[in-house]
Amino acid sequence: MDPEWNDSQPIYRQVRDRVVAMILDGLLKEGDPLPSVRTVAADSRVNPLTVLKGYQQLVDEHLVESRRGRGMFINEGARDLLLKGERERFLAEEWPRVHALIQRLGLSPKELLDAAPPESKAAEEER
Repeated sequence: MDPEWNDSQPIYRQVRDRVVAMILDGLLKEGDPLPSVRTVAADSRVNPLTVLKGYQQLVDEHLVESRRGRGMFINEGARDLLLKGERERFLAEEWPRVHALIQRLGLSPKELLDAAPPESKAAEEER
């Protein structure tokens, strides 16, 4: 995990968000162990209790399970659950602003697709 933190939200929340990003990006898969609290704390130079609080949020959200004496592991279905939540959040919070900006600038769907990064175009063509 990247040891750089920002001041916009508590560090434990940033720890949680980084694990979520790793799950969504496929770096952590169902059944994989999370990096140990001690390792993350040492690498990130934060208090282990801070890391544990971030991990506990993941447990509370049913994304991760704690196995006594073994560590924490990604739950089955965690990525699908995250994708559903992130998609809903995007459509409710970000899409209205993005859509308004697209309208304001008068951009066409073709212009948007032409401007998409090459990897996005390849994914779109596969559909």
